[in-house]
Amino acid sequence: MITDTKEFIKRVDGAADHIRSVLSGRTLPAVCIVLGSGLGPLSEMAEDAIEIPYKDIPGFPVSTAPGHKGSLIAGNLSGKPVFMMNGRFHYYEGYPMETVTFYVRVMGRLGVKVLLLTNASGGINLEMKVPELVAITDHLSFNAEPVLRGPNIEEFGTRFPDQCHVYDPELTDTLVNSARDLNIRISRGVYAYSKGPQYETPAEIRALRILGADCVGMSTVPEAIAASHMGIRVAAMSCITNMAAGISGNPLSEKEVLDNAALASENSCVLVKEFVNRINV
Repeated sequence: MITDTKEFIKRVDGAADHIRSVLSGRTLPAVCIVLGSGLGPLSEMAEDAIEIPYKDIPGFPVSTAPGHKGSLIAGNLSGKPVFMMNGRFHYYEGYPMETVTFYVRVMGRLGVKVLLLTNASGGINLEMKVPELVAITDHLSFNAEPVLRGPNIEEFGTRFPDQCHVYDPELTDTLVNSARDLNIRISRGVYAYSKGPQYETPAEIRALRILGADCVGMSTVPEAIAASHMGIRVAAMSCITNMAAGISGNPLSEKEVLDNAALASENSCVLVKEFVNRINV
């Protein structure tokens, strides 16, 4: 929980200033893409790219999750300047929520207007197939530590931000329409947040299905809340890399998640590029 707001703002602005200095002379991107599992290859598709390791950015945490490289990339994708977060931070890694969402605050201070979040998730909706893509329309965050707990930083946003449209309807439509025009299977769905790192129990999955969740994962929701607090428009895409606990009857494994994310990687990367091509910022 943030207790010293002035010190936190100083940390955020210090990180933003460092990124500005590295990118001196360039147009700062208004779009940030978080590369979840399977999206790593997209980082190599950026043109005229500059890569900044997280460890070199003052105040930035270091990503420890498998498949998360840990670097910020600034380059051009589909003819537009973009930031790419090649690796994110999770609550289960031991970071407090203000650290998990730290990069969102930095992106906001750099002028980012659109945040595209991607992730791998477990399928709860029995009609979904592995490795189907899902455009997230809403979330369940009952299990999340409160992202905005503590003193509100008025420079970032209001004390009680509305959450009716955390995931921007227009951006979500653009994501879905892009997929359909590319003949890529995509659904709309509700994402449930789980703290992890253990996978959910079959009983938890049954409860989440009753509550209306279509998929479940261990990221994205804290970042989406922080972005909505700052007025950043959010779109989010999940890849169903396994059916959730108790559905298939098989034990869940990290290998299954990474293998199926890799199977969906080509479609995911093509879709993100088309999404960037179509949005106006």
